[in-house]
Amino acid sequence: MTSEPTARETVTRAFRVAYDGREYAGFQRQPHAHTVADALLDALAQHGIVDRGDGPTHATPPGYAAAGRTDAGVSAVAQTVAFEAPTWLTPRAFNGHLPGSVRVWAAADVEDGFHATHDAVRRTYRYYLYAPDTADRGSSGTAHRDPEHAVDDERFRDALARFDGDHDFHNLTSDETGTVRDLDARATREGDALVVVELAADGFPRSLVRRVVAAVRAVGRGTADLAWIDRLLAPEPVPGERGVGPAPPEPLVLWDVAYPDAEFGVDPEAAESARVAFGERHRDARHAAAATRAVRDRLFSAIAEE
Repeated sequence: MTSEPTARETVTRAFRVAYDGREYAGFQRQPHAHTVADALLDALAQHGIVDRGDGPTHATPPGYAAAGRTDAGVSAVAQTVAFEAPTWLTPRAFNGHLPGSVRVWAAADVEDGFHATHDAVRRTYRYYLYAPDTADRGSSGTAHRDPEHAVDDERFRDALARFDGDHDFHNLTSDETGTVRDLDARATREGDALVVVELAADGFPRSLVRRVVAAVRAVGRGTADLAWIDRLLAPEPVPGERGVGPAPPEPLVLWDVAYPDAEFGVDPEAAESARVAFGERHRDARHAAAATRAVRDRLFSAIAEE
């Protein structure tokens, strides 16, 4: 007489991870720096899933991989990590040993051999650019208080349209391979001071998103022209003095990662935990911003009175 097979104790599971990247030196583990991956692996060590080490020396579970390597300061709402996990490790359980700046909120059981990096077919980033419209004027008809950051929306959109489509972005990354990408680029103005730049592709060379934003911002501000964008996209290398550095990392968010055969289920309790945690962090950031805004406005008034 044969016995019934026991329930499988492990499964290959992919997790959606949101994090505030401002306090981390990027996602990927690195010596002498605290990263998001360290926080995740430390949580797995506390759960007894991997052997405990010292910082980046934590072991990784079988099949462990992540969708992307975000830079220091970059945040995410849908970073994806997958590995062979015990069946009891739900997003809610995962969060039990994670800091408030890192929250797991959804999961999908996937086939053995699933790889979070290689199986992703599309990645989407959003950059929240502080960019008052040059057409925005106060009731007095005077120019916006922050002309240094103001952009002309039409010039901005024309520049961004140049990057849309299939291009070799070798002049906008330090990577030497994988520089040809079919980029979907769009922008939406939110309010009078914010432009959300959304870039999507099957993958991104190093710093490409932030360099595209920086280039488009320069044209929108009138410090560069469309011919410069065309030069950046040309086959010939651009000399350093004509290149473009990356925009700051903090406004950048890894917004989505698509997998054709993964159906993610939201863990309501874990998602609510994430919403509350990020709500608190947003509140704290607004309080800090209010203080610096007050100082700025007081100085502006002092200058105007002279």
